[in-house]
Amino acid sequence: MRSRGYHAVSRLRGNGQIKRQPMKIFYAVQATGNGHISRAMEVLPYLERYGQVDIFLSGANSTLQLDAQVKYRSKGLCLFYNRGGGLNYMQIVRKFAPLRIMREVRDLPVEKYDLVLNDFETITSMACALKKVPSVNFGHQASFVSPKTPRPERREWMGEWILRNYARATQYIGLHFRQYDDFILPPVIKKDILQAEPQDKGHITVYLSSYSDASLSNYLRPLKDFRFQVFSKEVDQPVQAGNILFLPVGKSAFDRSLINCKAIITGAGFETPAEALYLGKKLLVIPIRGQRRRHIVDHRYWGC
Repeated sequence: MRSRGYHAVSRLRGNGQIKRQPMKIFYAVQATGNGHISRAMEVLPYLERYGQVDIFLSGANSTLQLDAQVKYRSKGLCLFYNRGGGLNYMQIVRKFAPLRIMREVRDLPVEKYDLVLNDFETITSMACALKKVPSVNFGHQASFVSPKTPRPERREWMGEWILRNYARATQYIGLHFRQYDDFILPPVIKKDILQAEPQDKGHITVYLSSYSDASLSNYLRPLKDFRFQVFSKEVDQPVQAGNILFLPVGKSAFDRSLINCKAIITGAGFETPAEALYLGKKLLVIPIRGQRRRHIVDHRYWGC
């Protein structure tokens, strides 16, 4: 980003002094899941110290609201899920709109900004490539630019290609459980989690957004000796069903449940497993069928 500088600089009239103007920052946030939005809410206050931040929210699968003004929106390239924990390929193909995407690539004004920060968002990546604008790919997926970052024993050429090309940039800042390379940083942990005093109140927190409530009930109801708090896209208020408490997805409620749980069952993402490991919680992750497994969670990463 040196070619564009960290500050826009202008001269004051008359005295020849240099005045540093705040940066104009374009922050592209992937909204196909809640993890990217959760991280953005933590990163945003730090970016605002350096200048004006305009947010581009891309995707339509998240249930967590971004607590900030969004200047640009797009349906993006969305993943859709069936009700049993797998990808819905028919709906993904049906919702694919190449003409809309190319129009958004053309119209997205990335060239007007001093810094383009991209959290794994492909329209921003293509717009920067088209207009020859430098950008920074920031997030967990960026760590896989390094060949030193661990991969599954069975290489998946399609998954590898997507990780390298879906949000291509001129610079990368990766996030991972260990610093496998010099541009990789630790996970971004929410302040509420960092300051928490974890307890074990006996329940198991469940967040599996690719499963329907009915599917989860079939698995969890027979486990009568356990209490579950399931965060659901299908309810707008708490619903008790036997040993399962269904709760609407919300940042504060989820944080409380995680801080006080006995264990957590969640998808094989990054943000929630990182927070669970930080809190020393038992963790079971379930990958989405048909989606590349990006990493292996190991309790040794955090010394739990």
